[in-house]
Amino acid sequence: MTMLSDRALLRLSGEGVREFLQGLVTSNVAGDLPVWAGLLTPQGKCLFDFFVWEDGEDLLLDCEAEQADALARRLTLYRLRRPIGIARDETLAVHWSPDGDSDPRLPALGKRWLGAPGEEAEGYLEHRLRLGVCEGVAELGDLLWLETNAAELTGVDFKKGCFVGQENTARMNWRQKINRRLFVVEGDGEGLKVRAHYPELGLAVVHGRAAEPPKNAIMPSWLKAALPE
Repeated sequence: MTMLSDRALLRLSGEGVREFLQGLVTSNVAGDLPVWAGLLTPQGKCLFDFFVWEDGEDLLLDCEAEQADALARRLTLYRLRRPIGIARDETLAVHWSPDGDSDPRLPALGKRWLGAPGEEAEGYLEHRLRLGVCEGVAELGDLLWLETNAAELTGVDFKKGCFVGQENTARMNWRQKINRRLFVVEGDGEGLKVRAHYPELGLAVVHGRAAEPPKNAIMPSWLKAALPE
């Protein structure tokens, strides 16, 4: 019971596939994998977030199942005439266990790996939210990438070179002007800018002022260290 059934895998294959993705996404895919990365608008807002894995010469994108086709279409637009294949891989699935520390965003998130499809895991959503970590279009979509806490969760490499949305993202980082951030709060987020509500867990994801976190926000040490004193 380890499979994350709400995730899908896109296989990118062909000559120069790493160079192709390297010029698009926020993290460095030319080095060790997996990494967590974002594909942004030219203005630096989040379109998709995903993990990048390697499988021989191919790359595998571990993404939201509901967004896999939209992500594939977006990548196809950037592909132009490059001989790169972009297609779902149904032979593999994303797996997770709270026992381990291989998630590239935060070791406390647990162990993440790829393998044959199996039985569905339980508890991942609450485990992730209780650690203050947000993901997916419902929680991150249309926000500036640094407002999603991506820098603190290793979701951007400012030394890798160009990527879509780099100019505004790098400017925000240089000026340290991250005025708003995502927080996970206890309750339904009433009176706040709610991005996603999980009533079965008693939790919500909200977009709030970095200088004034919500009083009922879950505040892990990694997030506390990023906020202004």
